[in-house]
Amino acid sequence: MQIGPYQLTNQLIVAPMAGVTDQAFRNLCLQHGAAMAVSEMLSSNPDVWDTDKSRQRMLHSGEQGLRSVQIAGADPELIARAAQFNVEQGAQIIDINMGCPAKKVNKKLAGSALLQDPELVRKILQTVIAAVEVPVTLKIRTGWVPEQRNGVQIAQIAENCGIAALAVHGRTRQCMYKGEAEYDTIKAIKSNVSIPVIANGDIDSPEKAQYVLDYTGADALMIGRGAQGRPWIFREIQHYLETGNTLAPVDIQTKRQVMLDHLTQLYALYGEYKGVRFARKHVGWYLDQEAQRSFRAGFNQLETVAEQRSTLERYFDELVKN
Repeated sequence: MQIGPYQLTNQLIVAPMAGVTDQAFRNLCLQHGAAMAVSEMLSSNPDVWDTDKSRQRMLHSGEQGLRSVQIAGADPELIARAAQFNVEQGAQIIDINMGCPAKKVNKKLAGSALLQDPELVRKILQTVIAAVEVPVTLKIRTGWVPEQRNGVQIAQIAENCGIAALAVHGRTRQCMYKGEAEYDTIKAIKSNVSIPVIANGDIDSPEKAQYVLDYTGADALMIGRGAQGRPWIFREIQHYLETGNTLAPVDIQTKRQVMLDHLTQLYALYGEYKGVRFARKHVGWYLDQEAQRSFRAGFNQLETVAEQRSTLERYFDELVKN
């Protein structure tokens, strides 16, 4: 799939997830087969750009692959200014968020709340595209509520404005992350526009990836929660799409090395205090099984890098013995 002048090496993209797709996670997924990773959502409000959180999200030094930065907001001029600022910081693609269902975002009429106002959508897209010389992409949901799925209308507006590619999560805002994603709307969108369409939602296995591609006709897949604690899912999916065969499950030693490497990157990115706390979340995903709950409860009480490392080493040593 091509986005502006950029040809992706395959059809697999890491979805932007606040508090998850930091530089460490993006690079890890790219190393394991993703063609592109979109950054965490950045506010278009310049008043918050100087916070620690925003500075971390704007970090591009050491970035692997294409630098796609997602921006959220409701004011066309502010989003355009944010787009220009991030291009100056090294962004190669600007992605506009119209899919976030979070209440704190929607109450500002940003994220998926924008789907209720197609004319404002048009104004935002026109203003941002005119403000930067890099490709602009868009991420949406299928609509605000199931009774008013207007994804096709929004997609046509996006195409007419010059959006380079469109990612669609197969739920409305009202659905949040409940129930199962539906792909009929994504299929309809793909049938009604000629720009690249990226399907997103509940893609958590190679078989599901193949099904969604076949059913929707989408040009690519965007994977979010399916990659949490499982960054190698991109390699597994790509192998299946190319060969029709399933790779053997990741062995304990590989999982151990991937996890420890990931934590090393988190500590380097955030420092010890924040790095330890971000590590707790990711370790919970890597070890998200019923039998491991007691281990995770204890791990979440650890306060230092050294304690976390030694505890994980002992944990995996015991797994190998058993």
